[in-house]
Amino acid sequence: MYHSIRRNCKSYKTSFAVIQSLKKIAGLKLSKIKLYFHSIRYLKWIQIRYQIWFRLRLKWRYYLKHRYQLTSTSHSASLKFNNWIDKPKTIYGNEFRFFNLPYKFENNGIVWNYNGLGKLWNYNLNYMDFLLQPNMGKERGIKLINDYIKKLDNKSIGLESFPISIRGVNWIKFLSKHGIKNPVIDNSLFAQYKILFDNQEYHLLGNHLLENGFSFLFAGFYFNDSRFFTKAKDIIETELNEQILTDGGHFELSPMYHQIILDRILDCINLLQNNESFKGQVILLAKMKRKAKLMIRWLNSVTFSSGQIPMLNDSAPKIAPSTKGINNYAIRLGLITEALIREVQLHPKMKDSGFRRINGSNYECIMKVGQIGPDYQPGHAHADTFNFELNLYGKPLIVDTGISTYEKNERRQFERGTAAHNTVQINEKDSSEVWDGFRVSRRAHVLHLEETDNKIIAKHDGYEYLGIIHERIFQWDENRLEIIDQVLNKNAKEVVSRFHFYPNKNLVLVDNKVIFEGGSATFVGAISILLNEFQYASEFNKLSPGIVIEVIFINELISNFEFK
Repeated sequence: MYHSIRRNCKSYKTSFAVIQSLKKIAGLKLSKIKLYFHSIRYLKWIQIRYQIWFRLRLKWRYYLKHRYQLTSTSHSASLKFNNWIDKPKTIYGNEFRFFNLPYKFENNGIVWNYNGLGKLWNYNLNYMDFLLQPNMGKERGIKLINDYIKKLDNKSIGLESFPISIRGVNWIKFLSKHGIKNPVIDNSLFAQYKILFDNQEYHLLGNHLLENGFSFLFAGFYFNDSRFFTKAKDIIETELNEQILTDGGHFELSPMYHQIILDRILDCINLLQNNESFKGQVILLAKMKRKAKLMIRWLNSVTFSSGQIPMLNDSAPKIAPSTKGINNYAIRLGLITEALIREVQLHPKMKDSGFRRINGSNYECIMKVGQIGPDYQPGHAHADTFNFELNLYGKPLIVDTGISTYEKNERRQFERGTAAHNTVQINEKDSSEVWDGFRVSRRAHVLHLEETDNKIIAKHDGYEYLGIIHERIFQWDENRLEIIDQVLNKNAKEVVSRFHFYPNKNLVLVDNKVIFEGGSATFVGAISILLNEFQYASEFNKLSPGIVIEVIFINELISNFEFK
């Protein structure tokens, strides 16, 4: 622990003094101070610097009564595109539906700052993805954009950097598709990009900054503005090197966000291939193609034969484009062939991301045996080290509990916690200390990883502060998966291994054996085996009851799954 602290502070005494000062000034409990300290100490200095700068600038501008200009003279170009992936339908007349939560705006029209269903819902309203849904007509889209411009002011949530980034791309694609030249719209959009330029998300980094870069690329071409293009090129090249691992996985380790980022990269390739404006775009295009091909390989490796991705970390159905949709888009752009996709599916390759795949004769298993995510941006990480999902006969059998909300509430805390995953929990603690919706304090690191053709041995230190190391061994053959859990210390008071079954699975417990359709599971070393109910998040804001097997043991548990 001392060496970890020393990496970020001049000395242990200095760090201790800082904590004591914070405690005295803020009146926080020591436990809360520790949460903040172990969260902040992993941040990059650029994040800390921008966090401080933005806060100081906000106070300074408040006293100066600073206001952004919401229109700025511009000149736009006509852009060409191949067909992209349509967005799902989210607007029905005057009703909007995001995350399975509908809301209908009545007589006063759309309230773009409406927050009655949470910030994420309002963010999606401001993204205006619905401009790219299949049935969106030209006139209706123009009317929605003009209504947005009319109601835009300096207090609008839509002027935050992330909504500008997403909405900007959507507007440019919609305007280009319909050949619309409207100075009012262009001047508003140009002003929004100037606001984004003043508020790039270096305080967050991760997918937020990358989305800023993608959007600047579209703005550069649309307004023929070299400043936007240069900034886009700088962000995209730097962040792709940082965020796309050598095996092609996105470093936040969420299959859903991987799909989202890959879709956006394909949009940028679409833009670069079909429009020539800037010196240097050929080099950028080549780099993005290389990264896209790696990401497509990873995505097809992690996708089940059913076409669904595992719900690991922050992942949920019907949010990102499907793997099939992304494959078809990449084929249209000439990046890959159907033969290459089939080859990847037969011979998956994942290494640096920590994901592994087993293909049995009738089952598929995706495992996590790597780190929880990037240390400085773990907002979408869960306390799920050595978690896994398993499909049998092409259908889900053992599942992650999924995510149903991004609100900072009790449900969000549970869904990120260890008890919501198919792994071992010790003394009712989380293996990584997830908190406040998107924060991680103390976190698990994989200490040891050893692999052969049909065996993986891994250890993590998430419980080292209790004097405990968890080792999990996966070994398998065509019709069997065996999981051996060892708790390498005697300080554990309560050790539980959980296995969450997809809803409507009929489980029967006989002695130390659980029988289910298509197979059975036996547990050697179990003190007790319980079948309890849990709530499975099939989508955002949709919960269905399922059965979780909770196996209590002391030092070693052998869980043997056999499939017919």
